[in-house]
Amino acid sequence: MGGGEVRVLAWGPGAERAGTAVRGWLGADDRPDGFDPGGHPLLTRVHRASPWLRMSRTGRTWDALVPAVLEQKVTTIEAHRVWRALLRLAGDPAPGPAPEGMRVVPSPRRVLDVTDWEWHRCGLDGARRRALRAVTGVAARMEPGEEIGCAELQRRLRTVPGIGVWTAAEVVQRVFGCPDTVSYGDYHLKNLVGWSLAGRKTDDDGMMELLEPWRGQRQRVVRLLGIGGSRPPRRGPRNAPTDHRRL
Repeated sequence: MGGGEVRVLAWGPGAERAGTAVRGWLGADDRPDGFDPGGHPLLTRVHRASPWLRMSRTGRTWDALVPAVLEQKVTTIEAHRVWRALLRLAGDPAPGPAPEGMRVVPSPRRVLDVTDWEWHRCGLDGARRRALRAVTGVAARMEPGEEIGCAELQRRLRTVPGIGVWTAAEVVQRVFGCPDTVSYGDYHLKNLVGWSLAGRKTDDDGMMELLEPWRGQRQRVVRLLGIGGSRPPRRGPRNAPTDHRRL
């Protein structure tokens, strides 16, 4: 990559589509220039220092939905562990000269074929297991198209059992690069926003109140705070990951 040019090599049955999607992956269609920090000193400073920040988009609902379900109500360590186990179990080898052991996201059919005991061995609890099975049956109707934008995809996702406002928000952020949708219900996010913008902890409703002046760009504000914001001081041990394989 140099001089503003990106060269792409792709293999396998999705090569052509992947090549055309690279612009979105890199955030080339995002327009951060129009963002106004509104005079907030922290946001102004971080925005100026982070001209590289882009809201990228994948254009693929299923590929975003599977990891988002695995991330529900668990630590990042737990989610990544289950994701690796699922890829080894059901993902096909990546095409082309990919590193040995690299896998692609398994299809809805492959996910549905995973048995209960295999899920248990992966470390996936029953609630996330049921949610993942529920979305496999409707996955084809969730992919972006002329009639499915950010708001409509969130609405459709939230009709699926086990998919709430947090998961739907996480999916549209990844699929559409939505600059406004915030992950309401996130364990850490409310305190990042509250501490950075107001110097205090807050709840989810309080977080949304603080972000209201930037409606239309609230997720961009969250990303900026993730780069240069602050969190309340830790006053206790970290949450220990739960290994559901031992339950």
